Amino acid sequence: MNIPLAERLRPKVLNDYLSQQHLVGKDGMLYQQIKSGVIPSLILWGPPGIGKTTLANIIANESKRPFFKLSAINSGVKDIREVIDKAKKSGGLFTAKNPILFIDEIHRFSKSQQDSLLEAVEKGWVTLIGATTENPSFEVISALLSRCQVYTLNAFGKADLEALLQRAIEEDTVISKLNIELKQTEALIKFSGGDARKLLNIFELLVTSFDKEPIVITNDLVTRQVQNKAARYDKTGEQHYDIISAFIKSIRGSDPNAAVYYLARMIEGGEDVKFIARRLLILASEDVGNANPTALVIANNTFQAVSVIGHPESRIILSQCATYLASSPKSNAAYEAINKAQQLVRETGDLAVPLSIRNAPTKLMKELGYGEAYKYAHSYDNNFAEHEFLPEAIKNTTLYNPGNNARENAQRQFLKARWKEKYGY
Repeated sequence: MNIPLAERLRPKVLNDYLSQQHLVGKDGMLYQQIKSGVIPSLILWGPPGIGKTTLANIIANESKRPFFKLSAINSGVKDIREVIDKAKKSGGLFTAKNPILFIDEIHRFSKSQQDSLLEAVEKGWVTLIGATTENPSFEVISALLSRCQVYTLNAFGKADLEALLQRAIEEDTVISKLNIELKQTEALIKFSGGDARKLLNIFELLVTSFDKEPIVITNDLVTRQVQNKAARYDKTGEQHYDIISAFIKSIRGSDPNAAVYYLARMIEGGEDVKFIARRLLILASEDVGNANPTALVIANNTFQAVSVIGHPESRIILSQCATYLASSPKSNAAYEAINKAQQLVRETGDLAVPLSIRNAPTKLMKELGYGEAYKYAHSYDNNFAEHEFLPEAIKNTTLYNPGNNARENAQRQFLKARWKEKYGY
């Protein structure tokens, strides 16, 4: 059987597990739980290829519990119920040690599929371990999330990845027989995108393609070999970041043709449509903003729609949103305003709020001057009365400067008519 290097090197005990010392080091919470045998249901969140599945296997091995595995890609509610029934039966053989149910890519489960796990988790029939590359706050229903601990796994650093390569050279039954000199590692790490599984796959393909030894691994050698076998869009690797960057910059640059091209690249590559929609939602505020406030409404509706529709029909909705945003006037004034405001807060600290605009729910607060001399805007002409709202130390500070476009120029005139020269509009 031709077992890939990444699988051959998969650690089976905690001592062989690389990285994530904040979780599995001697002081890590997960280490303490594994050693005590008291393991809660949990969600492992982090980038691809950093050991989420491996860690779930190790937890099961170390705690000597039955282990059941499902993939959210090809499992339905029926599969979940069948596995839970098996887990309940096997759990009867193990006193106080309920089985572990591992669900890979749990973020791909629908709400109804996640709902079907609730009773089993709540009653302790299984200890759920879910693995996800997506933020659980967005992708896991709140009822299930509240019953799980969430542990964040960090991307592998250079030292971790180099240690993994060295382990392959020294310990693997196939690779260790070859005369390999690992002279440079930067290109290997670059092409892997920090994904350990991808790193080992590239390394194995590379070293087993040579007839002569010694095999000297250099950046130039790796670059030539990998580029000669360049793959299509990889939604978990370096191209993932290049394509989404090109997509965003095309929309920001008002080029709907380039935007829809890069959208097609992502769709054809199997990118998560909700990831694309989420980026459009951010862009609608960051790069279009008040130049066209409807952009945020359309982007939000796009996110909601693709969450319900899914692939492949969601491509049409994404195309409409992307081309609309690309064809909209642009402004980053709101983005710049919050950046300036946060920087000002960091520099000036907790400045006192003016007494006149403080809340005064008690008699004492009123006696202290809270709310005194506040001007209720709706009691004045045009629903406006000039008042000082900023703390004294930073009064007259301009943080929001409307962009130069039709809508924001109208905003500028509105503000200028009210504040005259106060804010420099």
